[in-house]
Formats: sequence, C-alpha cells, structure tokens
Amino acid sequence: MSDLLAAASDGFSTAVAAPTDAAAPGAPALSWRDGEILRDGAPHRILSGSIHYFRVHPDQWEDRLRRLAAMGANTVDTYVAWNFHERVEGDIRFDGWQDVERFVRLAGEVGLDVFLRPSPYICAEWSNGGLPFWLTGRVAALRTSDPAFLAAVDAWYDALLPRLVPLQAAYGGPIVAIQIENEYGSFGSDAAYLAHLRDGLRRRGMVEMLTTADGITPDMIAHGSVPGAMTTFTFGTGVPVAAALRRHGEALMCSELWGGWFDHWGERHHVRSADSMGGTIRELLDEGGSVSLYMAHGGTNFGLWNGANHDLVLQPTVTSYDSDAPIGEDGTLGEKFHALRALFAPFHADELPPVPDQPRRQSAASAPLEPRAGLLDVVRATPATGAHSPRPLTFEQLGAEDGLVAYEADVSFPDEATLTIDGLHDRAVVFLDDRRLGVLERDGETSLALPVDGGSGRLTLVVESLGRINYGPYTGEGKGIMRGVMIGRRLVNGWTHRLLPQTAPAADAAGSGGKDGLAVAGFDVAEPLDAWLAFPGGGKGMVWLNGFLLGRYWSVGPQETLYAPAPLWRAGRNEIVVLDTDGLGATVEIREAPSFGETEEFIGS
Repeated sequence: MSDLLAAASDGFSTAVAAPTDAAAPGAPALSWRDGEILRDGAPHRILSGSIHYFRVHPDQWEDRLRRLAAMGANTVDTYVAWNFHERVEGDIRFDGWQDVERFVRLAGEVGLDVFLRPSPYICAEWSNGGLPFWLTGRVAALRTSDPAFLAAVDAWYDALLPRLVPLQAAYGGPIVAIQIENEYGSFGSDAAYLAHLRDGLRRRGMVEMLTTADGITPDMIAHGSVPGAMTTFTFGTGVPVAAALRRHGEALMCSELWGGWFDHWGERHHVRSADSMGGTIRELLDEGGSVSLYMAHGGTNFGLWNGANHDLVLQPTVTSYDSDAPIGEDGTLGEKFHALRALFAPFHADELPPVPDQPRRQSAASAPLEPRAGLLDVVRATPATGAHSPRPLTFEQLGAEDGLVAYEADVSFPDEATLTIDGLHDRAVVFLDDRRLGVLERDGETSLALPVDGGSGRLTLVVESLGRINYGPYTGEGKGIMRGVMIGRRLVNGWTHRLLPQTAPAADAAGSGGKDGLAVAGFDVAEPLDAWLAFPGGGKGMVWLNGFLLGRYWSVGPQETLYAPAPLWRAGRNEIVVLDTDGLGATVEIREAPSFGETEEFIGS
C-alpha cells in the first residue's frame, strides 16, 4: 500500500498544514503499491545520485547538478546538515552557502527531482553527524524521545520545513521523497522517536513519500523502520539480501549504493572499480529496484567539517570527500560516469543531455612559503577566553566548535616528572615556556617526560579536534581535555584558555617564525580556475585561500592535494595562509591533477 494509506491504517493523522501563501497541495508525486514505486499511477524508477550542497561551492551547484543529469540520473538526493545552518544556537542561516532552497530550485530547473534527507542526524562522514555541537554538549540521549533533544529538533524543524513545503511536487516543486531518519536501526531502538519525526514532518506540511534507510540485516530493518514510511536500504553489495528483506508491498530501493568510499587520515585512498559498481547497480535494476548512488559527486569537507569514525581508535576523515565518485571532486567525469550513463539511458524516453566538458584547471606553479610567526606566537596573540578555571574546560564548555584551543597553566614539577593528559580529544602540542616538548595523541602517547632536573614554567597545550565522531554510539562525544592534566599523580589547577578562530591568523603576527606556525604564500593568476594545492614538506596544517578555510593537510596521508575551487580565486594576487602545528614546508605548489595517495580497492558492506 502507499505510504499515505499505510499512515492512515496505522492510526495516526496524515493531515497537513498547507503553506499560508500557497494553494492547497495536489497529490503526492510518488507512492508505492504491490512492490512498485508509482508516479501518476504508472511504474517509476528513482535513478538518483547524492550531491551535498554543503560540500560544493554554491557557485558550482548548477554545474554539478547538470553533470548529474547528463549521467542519466532523474533525481538528486541531499542531506540537510543541521549544524551547517545553526552553528550558534538560535542563529539559523538560510542565505549564501546555507541557501538549501536555492539548491532545490536549481535541481528542478535542471530537470531533476529531489530526494530530501532532512533528518536531524545524517552521518555522511560530516562533523558530529550533522548534529550541532552546542546540542550534543548538553544532551546525552541523542536520537531518542528525550524531551530536551526533541525540543531542539522541533525548533529546528519549525525553522527549516516551512521553507521546503512549497518546494514539494504537490506544490509544483521538485521534492518527491523525504527521509525520516538515517540508518537508525544500527544506532537505537526508540520507536517513539521515529514516530515523532514522522508525525512532525506531516504536521508541518511535508506530504510527499516518506522513507527510512538502513543496512541489510533484519535487526537494522526492525529498529529503523516506522509505519507510513517505505523502507529502503544502504549497501555496497547485497541486492538479493535486500530483496528478501523488503517488506510486503514495498518497492525495492537502495537509497545509498556505495559506489566508492571515503578516506581516513593514515589509511589508503579507497577506490571501487567501474565494473564492480556497475555490476551491483545493474543487478539492482534487473531486480526492478530504484537506486541512489552514494556519492555521485562527493565534494569537499571544506573548513573543519570532516567527521570521524571510532573503531577502537579515532579515525578522522580527510578533507577530500571525492569518494572515487563518477563526478570527481572538481567535476571531472570519469569511467564510472560513462558506465552509469549507459546503464541509465534506457530508462529515459528522451536523449540524455550532452556530456559536459571536463573542467579547466590552473597551470602548475610554485611559490615560496614565508614563515611569519611560530605557533606559540600565534597562541599568545590570541586573547584569553573567560576567567581562569580550576580545571581545563572542554571545547563545548568554551563554545568552541572545532579547531584549536590553547590551554595554559603555571606549573612546577620535581625531578624526573611525567605530564599526562587524562581524556585528550584529540591531539596536543606541548610547550613549556618557549620549549616544544612533543605531541600527545588520544590513541597514542598521552604522557611525556618533563625536563629531567625539575623546575617550573608556563605550560601550554595546543589541543586540536581532529573531527567530531559522526557514526555509532560515540556520536556527539566532546572535544578538548575531558578530565584533567596531571604531573605525576597531582592535578594541575589554574587554567587559561585561548580559542584560535577559524579565520586566518593575521599574516603580520609578531614573531620570528620557525619550524611550526604561521606562513604565507602568494600566487598571481590571470584567470580564476580550479586548482589543486600541495604543501611538500609540511607536517600538519590548516590552509586559507583568500581568507577561506579550505581544510587540512597532514603528512600521514593519504590525501596529498587540497581542492581550491575557481570561485575562491581572483584575477591578480591571491594569498595563501598556512598554520602548521608540526613543521612548515618551504613551498606551496599548484598541481594540475589531484593526488589522493596510494589506493586500495574497497567495497562497503
């Protein structure tokens, strides 16, 4: 039965509140019955690909959507990243890069339907799984019917959904399907929570087909599904298993078919062959199923938006989200694009749009990286935040979203003393006065020896969040120093905190420069085009291009180049600022092709 009929039969209201400035809605575009998705009563296949507006510069949204349409997709799917819109509680933004309405309208203008995934949690290898850090810092029972969590979700939906209601197909817009929650069956078992989200969508006027998405085990489906929503699946392979798990009357759909995979720092670059990806999609289509390829175009974790996994140890995700997708990080069309175009073309009555040209790139170049100030100089030029605290405060207590926080305290210590950080999340560079003592890491060494003869001085710990966990039971975990700092068995008290902003440090910061810290480079370009930036010899740094935080590099790899999209460049002089905590290189390079590091074939299960 269709989702609206199922909703009615399960005893909850499907009444909706139409937009006050719009006519009453027409019928929902899609429904399901007898194992098929129907559109206007006729069988319909969703041929979708994921593009996340928050991972693509808004000036490039239309280009990427047109490439998706040329690939043969009839639908684009996107999450809505709550924390991208409400970085500060109560300050909800829907302008500029956060203008999700514009992205949806552009998709419609290109001729694509939109599969919208606005659940509070998105995973997506995105910081905190899309949940705002200020919320997870005070609410423990995430993704449950805990009143404090639901109150925040309801306030967010009250701001978001009225903007999207008029963009549904029932009002003439492109939105045809809406996901209630994301892979909930692998996380929790609160049926009342799922029902609250479902009812909240309907009550606020979302009339289109509702879905859920879960992995291909009976337990995940049992705990992630909710009456009134069509169950869909997420997998890399496993079409027969999904077909067997499909519920009575529901259509077969994989809402995340993993055609590639993401990368963690310190691992290899994951790829999946076109033959492997195409074989699974062909198998799904032959079974009568619908598909959304994750990702069709991955984009970039600009700034510090990368998430992290936790599998015994923290696994932070790299800046690139290329994901070995058919449409590359800079829009390059690869073998997978052409394979999918051939697979999808028979499902279209008309010819597909022509294949777009490959993107243009800047020519190779190199510029010296000029040191301006050491890391400690940058820290000392940053004003202290708040009053002294007896114990070190977490990022959440300090209102720090991500990045770097410097913890300072005056200490004295005996001979052969050891310094330990208890609950380090995630990495700390340790200084005593002007002397760099070493680096401590959450899942590595958390202790180091202080000067052997004892003494006293100013202790500075420059702590970096490597990425907020986006999947599993540790989602929402805090950052910074979670418990305390000890010399031997004794706690260090009396802390000052300095929050290094995510804006570029002033290039004229006082200091002599050195191994680590702040450096600048400049490039003169005749025409703003895409570029790939490399930092040979650099240790671990953040990079700003003309004041925009591109992301991070790290010598542990695998990623070796950062994508710098054309809209961030300008004709003439361009400034690159680097803040490296470990060791500055001597140059910045523009390369004509990306380097994602040593590869390995990987298929998500």
